[in-house]
Amino acid sequence: MKMSPEIEGVVARYPDLFEEPKGVVEREVVHAIEVIPGSSIPKGRIYRMSPVGLHELRRQLKEIIKKGWIRPSVSPYGSPVLFVPKKGGTLRMCIDYRGLNAITVKNVEPLPRIADLLDRVQGCRYFSKIDLKSGYHQIAIRPEDQHKTAFQTRYGLYEFVVMPFGLCNAPGTSQHAMNRILHDYMDKFVIMYLNAILIFSRTVEDVGHVDKVLSLLRQYQFKINREKSEFGRTQILYLGHEISAEGLKPDDAKVASIRDWSRPRSLIVMRSFLGMTGYYRNFVKNYSTMAAPLMDLTRLDTP
Repeated sequence: MKMSPEIEGVVARYPDLFEEPKGVVEREVVHAIEVIPGSSIPKGRIYRMSPVGLHELRRQLKEIIKKGWIRPSVSPYGSPVLFVPKKGGTLRMCIDYRGLNAITVKNVEPLPRIADLLDRVQGCRYFSKIDLKSGYHQIAIRPEDQHKTAFQTRYGLYEFVVMPFGLCNAPGTSQHAMNRILHDYMDKFVIMYLNAILIFSRTVEDVGHVDKVLSLLRQYQFKINREKSEFGRTQILYLGHEISAEGLKPDDAKVASIRDWSRPRSLIVMRSFLGMTGYYRNFVKNYSTMAAPLMDLTRLDTP
């Protein structure tokens, strides 16, 4: 669906927002890693990788070094690295921070309830969705905590200067950063969950709302993922829901995934299935009653 000329004109005034993020941007919100006093530094190790994995590791290390997101380290910390498959067959480099997370003081920054967020858009007709590009990496690590993010690889020890995936408090920091920036517009015409921002309007004033949000993102030097962002839509997918003036409904692709789910044959698969269906429980009459027998099967004391 093509943008209206008015929305297209607003977006065209912000070409810098669609540039690739790189380096460290100094902002008020940074990610801190407070360690529980008296904790021992977790012992890490290098996970074994295939030749294909090592090639991909070298490539991704080179890329994020060039972007200025990691640097060589001499830290006593050293979490292991692994790869997680992404859609399309590519691999995401992930750091196994379970050891560090176990000794980290947990923050209390709340994530909003998705149902509460979606209640705010009821009755609106125009929607724009903004997804931040590598959103976590656009937030800096507090300088005195950077060495705690160190990770071990076949090619040396490195540490992050921006927030990586896998840290237990990272979602809270991401939400806090967005709350601080968009606070004046929250629930008026903006909702956000982590790096996903939704602008909603009852009339074509959506144009002005988009301009205000883009202006703030420029002010704080956040970059946007063009491929995952949409502007001036009357129907949009957000947080697994299709939103329009007619209301909310589950994402058709997610419904198809549930419908085609193979019969669970393990506890992990059963819990995944219940997690997926439970997300859409508001659309299923008597969901709790129907799901109860399956929930019973996930209990460890079930024979």
